[in-house]
Amino acid sequence: MMKKISVIFILPDLETGGAERIITTIANHLSRDKFEPKILLLRKQGGYLNFLKKDVEIIDVDTERIRHSLKPILREIYRRKPDIVFSGFGEVNAYLSLFIKLFPRTKFIARETNVVSHHITRKEIKFFYSFYNNYQQIIAQSDDMKKDLIDNFNVKEKKIIKINNPVDFDFIEGKLALSSRPECFKYNYKNVVAIGNLSERKGFDNLLKVFSRLKNENILLHILGDGKDREILHQMKEFLDLKKVIFHGRQENPYQFLKFADLFILSSRYEGFPNVLLEAGACGTYSLANNCPGGINEIIQNRINGEVSDIENHDDFSQKIVQILHESYDSSSIKNSIKSRFSKEIIMDKYEKVLLDLMK
Repeated sequence: MMKKISVIFILPDLETGGAERIITTIANHLSRDKFEPKILLLRKQGGYLNFLKKDVEIIDVDTERIRHSLKPILREIYRRKPDIVFSGFGEVNAYLSLFIKLFPRTKFIARETNVVSHHITRKEIKFFYSFYNNYQQIIAQSDDMKKDLIDNFNVKEKKIIKINNPVDFDFIEGKLALSSRPECFKYNYKNVVAIGNLSERKGFDNLLKVFSRLKNENILLHILGDGKDREILHQMKEFLDLKKVIFHGRQENPYQFLKFADLFILSSRYEGFPNVLLEAGACGTYSLANNCPGGINEIIQNRINGEVSDIENHDDFSQKIVQILHESYDSSSIKNSIKSRFSKEIIMDKYEKVLLDLMK
């Protein structure tokens, strides 16, 4: 019987974001014959705690700031001597890279969460990225992200492996089964949905400008999410007099909106590998995405599960919306386009292989 490979995943918390969901999925589904997964959290909180399998030990270092968490993280690694440390969060990855050489017997993997050069502007963090080659392996979610690490941070190409994000179809189909049509969806209107943090990178300002061109159409825009630009966006809606745009805040079950939507729009300025685009497809909903860096071109199969257009050109983009809403699309082929490439079985195999190859 071979000894199990111990893996410690590191995250700030298990709030319901993209990185948190992916790591939860990986920890839950790694083969227990080969692996012993644990999750180290800076704070033991968040909605995904409920989805984590009971046999995944949680190590809680209970610190507020990422900078302060470094000592306790290093202490836990020193004490537990895991075979693999898997850091799943940009900033932690950067700080940790400095100390990898202290643990010659542990392999370190970083999973990058963004096209870094777009996302990281602070000088001192850029400094840490010069130590990124200390990682034995770096996982990029998209070709754009991989290219960015090579071109802008001199990471060696052989260190980087691309693994797209998985979609948990069982989870989504469970949610869809309980989903009825939202009451705010009017019947004589087309209902368009956008989901994301209300922050600059998600580009909702551009989306509102696009919808100012569509005032005479029977189209409602439903925006789900909350964030620091909430006030600005609400003011912009008033200023542009957009009566058919509705802000819903954060929703417990966004899938019911996706399931019954006539179209999903991704308006982001940049992405890592947008889970919400995968999820829209998993709900059988056609997507229109802004042509931004971050794997969009790897997800959208033109005119099968969606289209790509340049949102900065507000007129073109608004025409595209009208055009798409006049046609109809087959929701089962939209689902298949996602399932055949990003189902959790396919992606989990890739993660498992990376971890096993590290131990060779």
